[in-house]
Amino acid sequence: MAGPPHASSFKADGKAAAQILGLEADAHGLAESLPDLVAEAMRISLNVSHGIHGRRRAGPGETFWQFRQYQPADAATLVDWRRSASSDHLFVREREWEAAHTVWLWPDLSPSMAFKSHLAKVTKHDRALILILAAAELLVRGGERVALLGLTRPNASRNAARRLAEAIAGNLGNPLLSSSLPPPERLTRTSGILLASDFLDPLPQIEARLSELAANNVFGHLIQVLDPAEESLPYDGRTEFTALEGSDKWTADRVESLRPQYIAKLAAHRAGLEAIAHKLGWSLLTHRTDRPAAEPLLSLIMRMQSGGKDYRWSGGAGGAP
Repeated sequence: MAGPPHASSFKADGKAAAQILGLEADAHGLAESLPDLVAEAMRISLNVSHGIHGRRRAGPGETFWQFRQYQPADAATLVDWRRSASSDHLFVREREWEAAHTVWLWPDLSPSMAFKSHLAKVTKHDRALILILAAAELLVRGGERVALLGLTRPNASRNAARRLAEAIAGNLGNPLLSSSLPPPERLTRTSGILLASDFLDPLPQIEARLSELAANNVFGHLIQVLDPAEESLPYDGRTEFTALEGSDKWTADRVESLRPQYIAKLAAHRAGLEAIAHKLGWSLLTHRTDRPAAEPLLSLIMRMQSGGKDYRWSGGAGGAP
């Protein structure tokens, strides 16, 4: 093979590929599946919500956080006299820092994301949607604002996943959702961005777009969603590959002979993607669709919890199953 597929994925069975094109990539089919995806995202977010956010500290806000002992540098007006009356020490009531932060979300819904091999139960775009919707729920519960990149305004309202799903359903014909690269938005300073895609476009195109999004001190996280067959090329003998974007077809007589070269080229592509993320100060996770969706979300939360003062993703680039 010439290298990792970019902007297109492969399917050993041409008939199955045609079914994917006719059903999964169809706007009506996706709209009908959105309620189920929202329900799955809600379930996953509830399962991992015990680890959310981890940015609690004292600061401007209305919500009580904790009592601490009075320090000489504290103003007398900060003393909580009711709490102090029950002790031999003076105590200060601290409030939790509540400055809302905006995280921009984007799922890759391009035709290549409709791929699903015999090794997985879900398509890549279904998994990308679930991850984005579940992340929206978790972020809103943590006090953040969320928005779909290029489509919606930031908000922190309840039922974040449902609201974003409605926005997606209303924009299924929008080129912003069918492109394999996120839209070229200029985001506000210190915003966050979370992108879920297979990131199989040519690396120069990916770097140019991500660099544009990272301008103005924007921090970000990439979740690379891949089908397990895209990592292992588990086919033998004569195999026909059908592109999900365009009408290209290619037949290999002994596809197993190409496996080492293919895996090496995919590894080189991923290394290039990791280098781009590292250069931008972003982080990268690789997630396979045969693995539970909760895994990358848990890793995402851990990175946020250990992040610095400005809530940049910690840990830099790195792969995960």
